[in-house]
Formats: sequence, C-alpha cells, structure tokens
Amino acid sequence: MTTFDHRDFQKPDEVREFDCGQVELLRIDSREVGRLTLKPGWRWSTHVKPIAGTDLCEAPHFQYHVSGTLRIRMADGTEFDATPGQVTSLPEGHDAWVVGDEDVVVVDWWGATHYAEHQ
Repeated sequence: MTTFDHRDFQKPDEVREFDCGQVELLRIDSREVGRLTLKPGWRWSTHVKPIAGTDLCEAPHFQYHVSGTLRIRMADGTEFDATPGQVTSLPEGHDAWVVGDEDVVVVDWWGATHYAEHQ
C-alpha cells in the first residue's frame, strides 16, 4: 500500500526563534525540512554562532531561496549572493548574512534539523 504525507508550514512541528530570525521545522516521511526566515541585519556569525558554539556554520545546507538576498562566505573566502529562485548546496564551514532590507526566506532540506538548536 502506498502512503503519503501532506504538510504545511502554517502548522510547523517546531519553531526555533533567535535574534533577527526563526526556523520552522516540518517532520515528514521520517525526515525534516526547514523554512528559515532571516530579517534585515541578520548575520550567522552574530546571531547563531553563540547558539552553535562554532566559528563558522558547520551544518551542510541544500536550500531553495524564496526571497531576499543572502550573501554567503565560505571558509576559503569565496563569497557570493544567493537570490530568489536559486538553489544552493553548501558544505560545512561558512558564514552568511542578509543583504538589503527584505527578509530572506529559504527552504532547507539538509541543514535545518539542528539549526539554532540550544544544547
């Protein structure tokens, strides 16, 4: 018998809030997908680093960018902007921040499970 699951971010299983942002998690088909909303002024190294306790974000990400501009700097110094309609696959070891005055919204299939999770 084939099964299905149908979920909505309007009713997430968990919401984690942090300064200038939040992550909403859906648990679906024994996996998790997250929607991150990041406000203007948000920067990983300022707002999430104290929660993570690492110098750079160590979560790999596979994200679809819904809105806003997210600037990403890899550990090797490579830097680029991710904008609406783009998909990024990021290994561990990066910083990121919102560029401009629009909220950044991304849907993340790999890196949201423990994102901004207090230990």
